[in-house]
Amino acid sequence: MYAIVRCGGHQEKVAVDDVLTVEKLSGEIGSTVTFPAVLVVDGDQVISEPDKLAKYQVTAEILGAAKGPKINIMHYRNKTGYKRRMGHRQPYTQVRVTGIEAGRK
Repeated sequence: MYAIVRCGGHQEKVAVDDVLTVEKLSGEIGSTVTFPAVLVVDGDQVISEPDKLAKYQVTAEILGAAKGPKINIMHYRNKTGYKRRMGHRQPYTQVRVTGIEAGRK
């Protein structure tokens, strides 16, 4: 069984015990978060109707923080001596999917 969930403006395919890197979430290490399911596949049965998907819930446990790759930014203006160098690392959160249940109403 797997599901496609929406988290942080992206859609991810998840199964139980998968480790995902998603955009930074508020919460402490060890706490649980829930994601809304966009699509659920259970064997040969595919569930994509919004009224049936409202019952499904994907739970995950926060493992910790992570950072993305370093991005270097260089600003330069010709003939003026203006140079500026900046960098950026996007903060992420790693989560482990603990369950895909159909128990929610």
